[in-house]
This record gives sequence, structure tokens and C-alpha cells, in this order.
Amino acid sequence: MATARLIESQALEPLLAQLSDTLAAAQSLEQLTRPLLELLGAVTGFESTYLTVIDLDQGVQHVQFARNTAGLTIPEGLTVPWADTLCKRALDEQHPIADDVAGRWGDSDAAKALGIQSYATSPVLVDGAVCGTLCAASADRRPIDASGAATLGLFSRLIGQQIERERLLQRLKQASLELAALASTDALTQLPNRRILMAELRRMLARGEREGCVVLVAMIDLDHFKAINDEHGHDIGDAFLVDMAKRLGSALRATDLLVRLGGDEFVAVGPGPEAGQGVAEAVVAFRGRLDASTCGRVELDEVAIDYGGASVGVVAVSPGDADAEGALRAADAAMYEAKQQRRQAVSPAIRRSGQGPSRMA
Repeated sequence: MATARLIESQALEPLLAQLSDTLAAAQSLEQLTRPLLELLGAVTGFESTYLTVIDLDQGVQHVQFARNTAGLTIPEGLTVPWADTLCKRALDEQHPIADDVAGRWGDSDAAKALGIQSYATSPVLVDGAVCGTLCAASADRRPIDASGAATLGLFSRLIGQQIERERLLQRLKQASLELAALASTDALTQLPNRRILMAELRRMLARGEREGCVVLVAMIDLDHFKAINDEHGHDIGDAFLVDMAKRLGSALRATDLLVRLGGDEFVAVGPGPEAGQGVAEAVVAFRGRLDASTCGRVELDEVAIDYGGASVGVVAVSPGDADAEGALRAADAAMYEAKQQRRQAVSPAIRRSGQGPSRMA
């Protein structure tokens, strides 16, 4: 008996070494599973070893990876109704190993079609739930010993752990993307924030310097926004900002960028013409589109506001004239000049929509 145990131990040593190498090298579910299927076939002697995925919502079982060495072939990509599978019957009956499938589950169409006579399965658990099975099958009657059953259970656990790791990694990647988006996006309007503005403006200025083109920079201040908040409340004020963000965005070109600085201030930047060639006209056109987009009736739930428009200041930054901070300061000064010109307008009292539309000149 001691000699038999020694021979068995010596026979397992290469398999254990291969398992160790597989675990160390595997970077994906497939890289782990395929060597395990080969090892499982070597330990059990079964013709086919395969990993399945169970989709309970669709009521099907799908063969994801398979290894076939003889007459019995379990094809990868095979999809069968879950209710008719040997896996479901074995798990439900807590009878994971059988060497007389025809006698035990003779009504299984899947087993008949594939010619399975000997069968062993172990559930793949992910976060405590069955998401698939690891199986071994043969067309002849072939018992599986305790070592084979233990190997099947061990490998199914290793596969489940790998799936959990991959799902965790995917969740971490998604969380990282969401955090990056939060760090670069205004939560209310979903526009880029100042961080993105500065990076893009620096890029545009550098490109303008290389190509000899100006960069158009617009500062936009929503006049009388505080009055809207005071009269209608912050929810309407927020809805007004979102509406204005959409209007401003619709007035821009695909190459332009719109950013919310905060409060009621927005910035739009975009490439302009070559220095000295129609720059003044480009500034007027840029400001005109932004001016026009903010004027008009704004329908917000039960409130309608006839809005007279924002104060918009636009500058054309020539190559090498200013850095990003300097360009924003120049646009801010132009916006305040535009605001001074608009202050001659008088805003009548705001009324709720039930009393007629509010008027904001």
C-alpha cells in the first residue's frame, strides 16, 4: 500500500507543477480555464472537459470553453435549455457524479444527443451564487475516483475565484472612470469644468502658435440669474442653468468647447482664423451666436421666463500673446464691458407663469 501511495504521489507531481505554473501565469479566465480542462482530463481520464455559463434569465446553459480528446465532442458555443441539462439535474438531486447517465437521466435530450454515458460536474460559484459548472463527460462507463472528484471541486473553485477577480477589476475600472468623470465634469450641467478648460485652452493656444491662428475665447455671464433664483427658487434656477447650457452648446461648432466655470458663468473657446485675416469678423460672429442663443422664452416646468440674454465678452488671442490664464482675464474684461453696455436695460418685476411669463431684459 505504501508503494502504491508513492507511485500515485509521483504521478501527481507533474500535474501539481503544471497547476502551479497555470495559476502563476493566468491573466484571464480563458488562460486559467484551458490548462485546467487539460489537467482535469488527465486526472479523471474523461474524454471531454468543459466550462459552462448559466443564464437563468434566458433559461439556457452555454458551453464557454471545452477540451475534447476522443469520440465524444462537447462543442464550444453550444447552447441548450437549462431545464434539460445534466448539470441542473445533478445539482438539484445532489448527485454530481454518474457512470450510468442513460439509466439515471434517460429522458435528457441533451445527454442523448451528445452520447454522454459518464458524467461529473461541480458548480462554479461567484459571490455565493451558481453562475456556471465545470464538467467532465465520456461516451463510455467510466468511474471517477475520490482524487478526480476532489480535483473537479478544486478547479471549479479556482475558476469561480478568477471570475470574481475579473468582475472586481471591472468594477474598479468603472469606478475609476466615474471618478475621473466627476473630477472633470460639472455635476449640474454635465459640461466640462475648469480643469478641462485649462487643459484644452492651453492645447488650443499651443496649436494656434504653431499654425499662426488666433483662439477665440468667450466669457458668458447670465445677467439677472440671482433674481430668477430669488423669485422662483433654486430648483428653477438650476433648471434655467441646464437650459442655458444646452442653448449655448447648440450655438457652437464641433471644434469648440463649452465649460461651466461655476455659478452663472460659462466659457466657450474655439479655434479662429489666421492672425490678421478676418479676425474681427470671427469675433463678431462668435459673440453673435452666443448672444442669440441665450435670448428668448425659457419654459421651465410651470414657469416661463422671457429672458433678455447674457453678457458675452469675446477676445481673439493671437499666437504668443497670452497664456491660458491671461486669455481668460482678457475675455472676462470684455464680458464686463458688455455688461456695462447692457445695464441701461431695466428688468420689470418677475411674475410666476400663472400671472403671465416672467420678463428678464
